[in-house]
Amino acid sequence: MTAASHAKPEALTIVPPLHALVGRVTPPGSKSITNRALLLAALAKGTSRLSGALKSKDTALMAQALIQMGVSVAEPDATTFVVSSDGTLKAPAGPLLLGNAGTATRFLTAAVALVRGRVVVDGEEAMRKRPIEPLLSALRSLGIDATSQTGCPPVVINGTGSFGKGRVEIDGGLSSQYVSALLMAAPFGDGPIEVSLTGKDLDARGYVNLTLAAMRAFGARAAQVDEMTWRVEPTGYRATDFVIEPDASAATYLWAAEALTGGRIDLGVPMAAFTQPDAEAAKFISMFPHLPAVIDGSQMQDAVPTLAVLAAFNATPVRFVGIANLRVKECDRIAALSTELNRIRPGLAREEGNDLVVTGDPALAGQVLPTRIETYEDHRIAMSFALAGLRIGGITILDPACVGKTYPGYWEALRGLGVELR
Repeated sequence: MTAASHAKPEALTIVPPLHALVGRVTPPGSKSITNRALLLAALAKGTSRLSGALKSKDTALMAQALIQMGVSVAEPDATTFVVSSDGTLKAPAGPLLLGNAGTATRFLTAAVALVRGRVVVDGEEAMRKRPIEPLLSALRSLGIDATSQTGCPPVVINGTGSFGKGRVEIDGGLSSQYVSALLMAAPFGDGPIEVSLTGKDLDARGYVNLTLAAMRAFGARAAQVDEMTWRVEPTGYRATDFVIEPDASAATYLWAAEALTGGRIDLGVPMAAFTQPDAEAAKFISMFPHLPAVIDGSQMQDAVPTLAVLAAFNATPVRFVGIANLRVKECDRIAALSTELNRIRPGLAREEGNDLVVTGDPALAGQVLPTRIETYEDHRIAMSFALAGLRIGGITILDPACVGKTYPGYWEALRGLGVELR
């Protein structure tokens, strides 16, 4: 076999299936929970077995960073990590290079304060545009030396092994990952730590609930004092065996594929079993082609691209609100969704401030509209626009390999359902 035959395709064209998509697909493990569990296991003394885990670019970057800091991370099979640690993180020999993995970057920025020494947390060019200053300000208020020249990575932390104590305030409006980062490091405080939110509300509060559930599974004591405050006791963590549920964000593509084709896709897990915030999208997908006129995406942000592409085939227009934070994800997802929907057909979407309006037209289904979809190195743009190709002829996804960030098996899953990809 030649080297060229191993090359990743620069583009994939989806051939609309002439049948309903019926079959069984096992979604990958949750990226959000996997990266939380990897960090918590690394901070726990002993050996933890993480089963049902996601193996993807983002989780590989997290695992490699932990290995750089003296943690043993073994992979006995395709869905398991075995993490062994003495409960501490050691100063790495070089920078922690985390690509464009937001969870790994934010979580480790707080956690490396527990290292005795200097740690640089960095990423690729796209990550260097993603803000992190609110988290750094919160760390400094705890007495931690945390700096950045630009308010984005690279970040320099001069750790002392201590996480301070008392009350720390954080504006979680830009990203709940800042809050989760503080909470996960807080059990190593010199005393109890209260994490308190400033601002009106928290972006994607459900993800903080995921964090707290994982922390408690590893032995932390964290209590909600009021709507905007959590108190974390200085317990550290204990090693445990931990089961990771399938990824709800990945499931949204399969639920939408089912809705678009009138199919029936068995994920092996009922919709009601998901605890991740993006599972809320299932309620809206079940309404298709009569999605509501307004959808608030604030608590299910990673599901918005799925719903926006689905809305292109809806009977009536849909306005997505509460999604301003999509502008600081792997790309500006509001602009990307609007641009690429309009690339399929002008006038299909528009930006109004930080809202996205998708006009919707059921007559799109069955048309041939040759379109090359830019994916902006963003896995969610690639996977969501592939859905358009299930009903519109000629949809080509550029840089299809970018799905490896969270769902390396996505294209094979579609093929397994009988979708032809060229």
